[in-house]
Amino acid sequence: TMDPAKFSRKLWGARKQLILMLAPLLLLPLLFVVPPKEGKCLYVVLLMAVYWCTEALPLAVTAMLPVCLFPTMGILPSKKVCPQYFLETNFLFLSGLVMASAIEECGLHRRIALKVLKIVGVKPAWLILGMMITSSFLSMWLSNTATTAMMLPIANAILESLFGNLETLKENCDSRVKMHVLPCEKQVLTTENTSEQKNLEEVRREAEYQMKVWKGFLISIPYAASIGGTATLTGTAPNLILVGQLKSYFPECDLINFGSWFVFAFPLMLIFLILGWIWIAFLYGGLNTRLCISKHDERAAAEAKAKAVIDEDYKKLGPIKFAEGSITFLFIIFAVLLFTRDPKFVNGWSVFFTKGYVSDAVTGVIIISILFFFPSQCPSLRWWFDSRASNTPYVPLLSWRKAQESVPWNIILLLGGGFAMAKGCEESGLAVWIGNHLQPLAQVPPAVAVIFITAFIACFTEFASNTATIIIFLPVIAELAIRVNVNPLYFMIPATTGCSYAFMLPVSTPPNSIAFASGHLMVKDMVKTGFVMNILGILCVSLAVNTWGLHMFNLHTYPDWARPLNVGLGFQTCHPPTSASMSTSR
Repeated sequence: TMDPAKFSRKLWGARKQLILMLAPLLLLPLLFVVPPKEGKCLYVVLLMAVYWCTEALPLAVTAMLPVCLFPTMGILPSKKVCPQYFLETNFLFLSGLVMASAIEECGLHRRIALKVLKIVGVKPAWLILGMMITSSFLSMWLSNTATTAMMLPIANAILESLFGNLETLKENCDSRVKMHVLPCEKQVLTTENTSEQKNLEEVRREAEYQMKVWKGFLISIPYAASIGGTATLTGTAPNLILVGQLKSYFPECDLINFGSWFVFAFPLMLIFLILGWIWIAFLYGGLNTRLCISKHDERAAAEAKAKAVIDEDYKKLGPIKFAEGSITFLFIIFAVLLFTRDPKFVNGWSVFFTKGYVSDAVTGVIIISILFFFPSQCPSLRWWFDSRASNTPYVPLLSWRKAQESVPWNIILLLGGGFAMAKGCEESGLAVWIGNHLQPLAQVPPAVAVIFITAFIACFTEFASNTATIIIFLPVIAELAIRVNVNPLYFMIPATTGCSYAFMLPVSTPPNSIAFASGHLMVKDMVKTGFVMNILGILCVSLAVNTWGLHMFNLHTYPDWARPLNVGLGFQTCHPPTSASMSTSR
């Protein structure tokens, strides 16, 4: 007989193959229990959810399942499924990724990081703040993963200059004062022994403090990257999924664009970032009187050495190159055009074009197209007038080969899979069927429901991809809002933002995994820090959506753009998100 331990190891080794084969069989009863078309769509949705959560198939491959399953099961024809994989939202995401690869190619991101660290200073708490500000700003435009991968080596270099070699630090932490007592006589501590003991104890205590600060540095980077990604539409995939699914479910809704999202999400990001910094600096020893008071001791000498390292690294970059200046200029134009296209509170430049023709995707593609022909070196005019003058070689700011290597095409397929799933839920009637079963939730006041929804999504995304999580739950949340007669954005915006707040586990996000892979963090460090970060994030989202978000998006009224769907479902009244309105709708 096979040893149970060996058998369980074999099962674990073959878990993905078992899930691939068993999941379709175990879900088959749905086809007979749920109404025909809704049951087929629910079967596909749950099958994709299982594959996404377990990663039995690569995420992008699972995202393509609607292309084969929706047409063959009679849910949606392929001519309606396939276009969902390259909507204008995908083009906006693609333009953000290409711009990010151009910034990385010229090294502009490193210059920004070192400049911020020069400004904030080298005391541990200020350096953690500098790391968090830089990481959050970069992840607004670059991917969270790329930001973390770029910032960690910079952090390690600064830490080594502050505290020396990590292995020596660990040895000092583990050192204990050993007392040698002879069997038949009492140990007499001389003054010399006592002072040696105190010195060893001080070394150990200082090493423990330095190890805590080291952990604080490393853990702050992925957290800040995840927080920063929520501030812009292109910062993280779930934000774009919200826009895409809004266009699918509520075609008349045009409230969410690059500018309006930034105005809502950027203050939220700042508040959460400051609270997160205070918590991390408090937990890992960075908050003390040294923030404002200068002392001349060993720590001050180490801080001076770290400042010299930052200054030296920045000096090595040299003056700003032509390519860096060009990309900075194009990046500013890119951001300004996106913000001012249709900011809602004033007329944007889109009024000069036919209404509804120009979107954020158009703006993005115009700017990134310039990257492929604009020269990376200052062109020489002497060549035209002097035949002996050497010609400056023409190299564009970004080559297509580099863009191809840098862009994570799997994420674009994942976005498409989400939009295809949403289209299937809408066309098959599954969304309405789910809504009918969510009626008991109408008893919960909307403000409380926002906290529950954000907390649930934040917990679920600890174990699954944030993109997959929001794809699965956003249609359900939209239908829930319709059922309880609340503005759909009142539930959908907090869910989308909360989806990025995965802080507790190394597997929650790629940035967490990268920081954990450095070998200096333990799972308990991430759980302890991340649990409070999750609570802070949920409270910040609730604050944002119930204050400035309420007025920005008119969340206190049921909108006309959601009314056709609402009327079709038999609702005719409109109520703001208050507990009183809930009882009226019931």
